[in-house]
Amino acid sequence: MDDKEYSNIYAIPANYTDSGKILGGMLETRNAIEALFLLAAVGYPILFLIPMTATVRIVVATVTLIPLGVLAAMGIDGDSLLQYAGHMLTFLTSRRRLHFRRVGYKYDPRQIRKKKGGKTKKKA
Repeated sequence: MDDKEYSNIYAIPANYTDSGKILGGMLETRNAIEALFLLAAVGYPILFLIPMTATVRIVVATVTLIPLGVLAAMGIDGDSLLQYAGHMLTFLTSRRRLHFRRVGYKYDPRQIRKKKGGKTKKKA
């Protein structure tokens, strides 16, 4: 009998989890669509509406559109730009502001006014 070595170990390809992405798994579909819309919205005025010579238009478009397109295609911290903007708005609207009194500091009594019922009463 010929004993062949049997192995049930399989190599998992590097692009195993790249389904739903484009350009060989480099870009997520959402990021690519957002980048196209953003480049169209910013690029149209630069290329067609602003009165400049062709050379200046090319330079301005290169300086502004290429970094903007790369940023939009990559995203920020794994999220697309709209998701990141949503996280920032959520943070800004729901953050807490903490105010602490300094230990050992003598406050003026006018600074220590406490609000009762949302309104402060001033003495005449």
